[in-house]
Amino acid sequence: MAAGARALVPSPFIVVVLLLLAAAARDASALTRHDFPEGFVFGAGTSAFQVEGAAAEDGRKPSIWDTFTHQVLVTGYSPGGAIADVSADQYHHYKEDVKLMYDMGLDAYRFSIAWPRLIPDGRGEINPKGLEYYNNLIDELIMHGIQPHVTIYHFDLPQALQDEYGGILSPRFIEDYTAYAEVCFKNFGDRVKHWVTVNEPNIEPIGGYDAGVQPPRRCSYPFGTNCTGGDSSTEPYIVAHHLLLAHASAVSIYRQKYQAIQGGQIGITLLGWWYEPYTDAVADAAAAIRMNEFHIGWFMNPLVHGDYPPVMRSRVGARLPSITASDSEKIRGSFDFIGINHYFVIFVQSSDANHDQKLRDYYVDAGVQENGGGGFDKEHYQLHPWALGKMLHHLKLKYGNPPVMIHENGDADSPETPGKIDYDDDFRSDFLQSYLEVLHLSIRCAHSPCLLLSIPYCKERIEHAGILRVVTARRVRVPLRLRQPLWPVRRRLHRAGEDEVRQELGTVVLRLPQRRRAPAGETLRRIMNREDINPET
Repeated sequence: MAAGARALVPSPFIVVVLLLLAAAARDASALTRHDFPEGFVFGAGTSAFQVEGAAAEDGRKPSIWDTFTHQVLVTGYSPGGAIADVSADQYHHYKEDVKLMYDMGLDAYRFSIAWPRLIPDGRGEINPKGLEYYNNLIDELIMHGIQPHVTIYHFDLPQALQDEYGGILSPRFIEDYTAYAEVCFKNFGDRVKHWVTVNEPNIEPIGGYDAGVQPPRRCSYPFGTNCTGGDSSTEPYIVAHHLLLAHASAVSIYRQKYQAIQGGQIGITLLGWWYEPYTDAVADAAAAIRMNEFHIGWFMNPLVHGDYPPVMRSRVGARLPSITASDSEKIRGSFDFIGINHYFVIFVQSSDANHDQKLRDYYVDAGVQENGGGGFDKEHYQLHPWALGKMLHHLKLKYGNPPVMIHENGDADSPETPGKIDYDDDFRSDFLQSYLEVLHLSIRCAHSPCLLLSIPYCKERIEHAGILRVVTARRVRVPLRLRQPLWPVRRRLHRAGEDEVRQELGTVVLRLPQRRRAPAGETLRRIMNREDINPET
């Protein structure tokens, strides 16, 4: 803690959430399927690059992630030099996987279409084998009563488009993406009723074009090294702008030509880290508010209000692309729901002393320094259900209470003993139970982040976030023995009635965050009431 910081107390909102959770913990057996709102969907999810395998089979061509993971320069970045050529091999084992989903009682499976499998060159000819695979997967899910929730673009841009015109940096990406999305609507929309246009467009520009730690590895000194070129001060904003326009374009096509006939919904999924002040200083409180604007408001503000947040306009200036009147009209309201991928809270301090420096990137523009929280290791990755509650409260108050689906949430920590998998997974059981307690009053849909052990997109996301394990040598699917398995209980509630299974839900284990640093006293009151806190200060 910074010098001079006062004793810490939870905010009023957190107190309310924790009291609710504590009450639930005292009588967790009272939690049943009937406690969840009508339409609440339990699911699990993956992405194509992480689990499909068959990277060079049946006409699939490389994505920028294939290129990235095969490059020697970044082998140390990917755990064990992991590549996705085989991965969980869902391409060849999708029927087994769907059967396991059914046995676990999942309502939905969130997966992504691999653009370089469906349209290998990024535009033009459709790959019939790719079309066949996704049709078969969707049909198998529906046959088992599982809703397909489909992400159209989940980071895996065809390498052909990156080579041809620089990928997402070029406005040509918007047209090619829109054409690809329409292929998905046309071929799968008769059965797919939940579409996500883009996954986490608020982090891909940072990883790939600011820090340069993800493909296509573009950055500039001093914000990244070993990059293939780039400008960390401008390119993240350009890439985000093109992703936003591509999303709006795909939604426009869907609504004009397909939605009325097919009866589906379409939205976008944002990474939903929650930023908290590290100390009780007003400057840190303003920094947390500002960082949430840069993180969530970067996309939510245009989606709801038609332009980027005023704090970004003032701090980024001319480097932030303009949204024209016609684009604003197309972007505003271009969602039926918002997907949120939430994992943890990050504590921030103000670093506005660096704001006037000549070399700037996203974090310098935001004027924050991360100082605790975050991370997928046991030191940082603790149970913080209150952070998800604050995120949802923020979306409700600031953005008009949009329909929300939690598309990713869970623990990705590695085993205590390297190479050993603990199938009696108490920690992940407690994690999911505690977050569900927060969710059940307000959310329509909750997905565990990963169905299968998968190749991680980030080196911190070690390969153990799933609720199934793949024994690599035999490609055998092994379900985790969650101590309080909610999914089979959910199915049996429908079959046998709640009394028979009431006790199976067990006890929700709740832990107060050990590292939480929240503002106190008068500063706390002003922050909670949004009084006298200017994110510019």
